[in-house]
Amino acid sequence: MPVLSEPEAFDRGFLLGVLVGEGHFGGDGRQPQLTLKLHVRHEPLLQYVLSICPGGRLYGPYHHGNRHYFQLMYRGKALRDALIPLLDGLSWAQIDPDSFERYTAMKSRYAKFLSTAIT
Repeated sequence: MPVLSEPEAFDRGFLLGVLVGEGHFGGDGRQPQLTLKLHVRHEPLLQYVLSICPGGRLYGPYHHGNRHYFQLMYRGKALRDALIPLLDGLSWAQIDPDSFERYTAMKSRYAKFLSTAIT
């Protein structure tokens, strides 16, 4: 699902900050995914992320022991066609080399998936 409109500079920066600080760039062995898992009190923040880049799926709330959280996941078309182009347009390699390396490793590991058409 494509981004509905070009996010403003603040929105892009905010999104990058949240994903660099809290996001997980990985996959399940078959397809890449970006996961953002936050305490239930951060549901408005997760909804804001979805407003910046629609197409992700919000799961939860989950309650395991003393942990109460939502999980926002981007996979498939939402990841390939909306979130990755948005992130590729931002420069953060020098700001946080570790997260940038995890991001590029995910893209490299799943290059075949990311280059094919998803219906």
